[in-house]
Amino acid sequence: MLRFDGREQELWSTPLDDYFDLAGIDPLFAWDSTGLWRCYVGTWELIAKRLYLVSIAATFRDGRKVALADLFPGFPDRVFAHWYSGTLVLPEGEMLAYEHGGFGGTYERELWITVAQGVEVRRSMTSN
Repeated sequence: MLRFDGREQELWSTPLDDYFDLAGIDPLFAWDSTGLWRCYVGTWELIAKRLYLVSIAATFRDGRKVALADLFPGFPDRVFAHWYSGTLVLPEGEMLAYEHGGFGGTYERELWITVAQGVEVRRSMTSN
């Protein structure tokens, strides 16, 4: 999920996976659903063009709920995503076609927010 411009919207990008890859971290999250292969849902916010991770919904393999401070000690409330450079993709409008798997489906539009080292640098909209 991404909160921005006074709204909350589904996010089809996984900036936290980039952090795990860069840091060489296996987060040891419990896998409990074929509908959620990454084993977590992150909630993000864009505040003054800066991308922050503000919460995570996940469970460690030992059964404990994951807190943001477990992944980022000293940052219990939010973490600036300085590691992330890429495109945040947000589906908009009605679903035009369903696709099973991943971030499946084709929507009327997609909002693309380009981020460089955690800072928004551009927005664009595609029409499907």
